[in-house]
Amino acid sequence: MYAFNFNSVASALVEDGVTARLGGVLSARFSAKRPLIVTDKGLMALGLINPVLASLGKVDLPYAVYDGVEADPSEAVVEAALAAAHIHRADIIVGFGGGSSMDVAKLVAVLMQSKQRLPDIYGIDQVEGGRLPLVLVPTTAGTGSEVTPISVVTTGATRKMGVVDNALYADLAILDAELTLGLPRHITAATGIDAMVHAIEAYTSRHKKNPVSDALARQALLMLGGSIVQACNNPRDMGARREMLVGAMLAGKAFANAPVGAVHGLAYPLGGHFHIPHGLSNSLVLPHVLAFNAETAPEPYEDLARLMGQGETAASFIDWLISIADAVGIERRLRDMGIGRSDIPMLAEDAMLQTRLLVNNPRDVSEEDALHIYEAAW
Repeated sequence: MYAFNFNSVASALVEDGVTARLGGVLSARFSAKRPLIVTDKGLMALGLINPVLASLGKVDLPYAVYDGVEADPSEAVVEAALAAAHIHRADIIVGFGGGSSMDVAKLVAVLMQSKQRLPDIYGIDQVEGGRLPLVLVPTTAGTGSEVTPISVVTTGATRKMGVVDNALYADLAILDAELTLGLPRHITAATGIDAMVHAIEAYTSRHKKNPVSDALARQALLMLGGSIVQACNNPRDMGARREMLVGAMLAGKAFANAPVGAVHGLAYPLGGHFHIPHGLSNSLVLPHVLAFNAETAPEPYEDLARLMGQGETAASFIDWLISIADAVGIERRLRDMGIGRSDIPMLAEDAMLQTRLLVNNPRDVSEEDALHIYEAAW
C-alpha cells in the first residue's frame, strides 16, 4: 500500500467563465503561438467554442480548428487531426470537448513530435520522445480525460485500443462549469455515471490502489453522487454543475493511477459493436459487474456504502447505484439498446480482449463469467 507512485497533470485551472479568456491564459503560460483546437462539429454548431476563438484573436494567436472528432474516434480521425496540425504548423494543441476530442488531442500532441506512427504507441509506456504543449478543456463532467494519461481509439470495425503513457498528461487542464450549463439530461446522466464508475473502479482496483487515489475516489463519489440528480433535474444549477465537473476531474486523477477494471472491460464491446456512448455502456453493466465482484471481494463496496450513507453492505451500495440510474432516467437493460440475446456470446468473447482492464478487476473474469454478467444485464 505504501510503496506507490502517483502522477497527474502539471496544472489545473478551475474557474467559471475562464474559457472566454483562454487566449490570455495561453499567452501567459506558454511561448507557443499557433494553437490547433481539436473539437467536434456539434460543439461548433452550438457556438460553445466561439468565445474561445474570439479570445485567441484578441491576443494575436493564429489558430486552426479541427472539428472532425466523432464518438469512439477511429484511427482515421486521429490521422486527419494530425494532418491538420501539420498543415497549420501547430506548436500547441488544445482539446475542447468530451473525452473523444481530448483523447484525439493527446495523440496529436505526441505524434507531432515523434517518428512513431499511431499503431506503434498502442499499449502501456510505448511513447518515445516528447510532445507539443497540451491543454485540455472538458465540456462534459464525465470522462476525466483532461487529467489522465490515456487515449482510446477504435481500430478496424469494432475493437478499441488504448494508449497509456505519462506523455499524455496535459500541461494544463481547464475546468469551466459554464460550458456544461444546459447540457441535455441524458448526456449529463451518462457522463456523470461514467465518472462515478471511475471513482468506484479506482477504489476497488486490484493494482496500484493507494491512499492518494483512494482519497480522490472517495471525494469524487461524494461530489458526484450528491449532485448528479440535481444536475439532471435542474440543468442550469451552477452549484451542481461545478460539483459534477470537479468530481469528474478527481475521479479521473484517481483512475489514472489506480486503473479501472471489468466494468470498463465489458462496456467497451458495447460501444464497439453497437455504438452506445461510453458512459451509458458503463451504466448498463455496472450493477451486474459489481454484484459479481462483491461475491468474493465485498469489503471495498461496503466501505463505499458507508461513505454514501447507504447502509453497510455491498448489496445496499449496488441498490443505491440502481436508484441513481432510475432517478436520472438512463436506460438500464441491454435489450433497451437494441442488443439481442444472441449477441451476448460475441460480446463476451470480445470482452476477453480487454486484458489491460480485466487484470485490474478485484475478481478474475472468465469468458463464461462475462457471458453471465451480460445475461444479467440483458
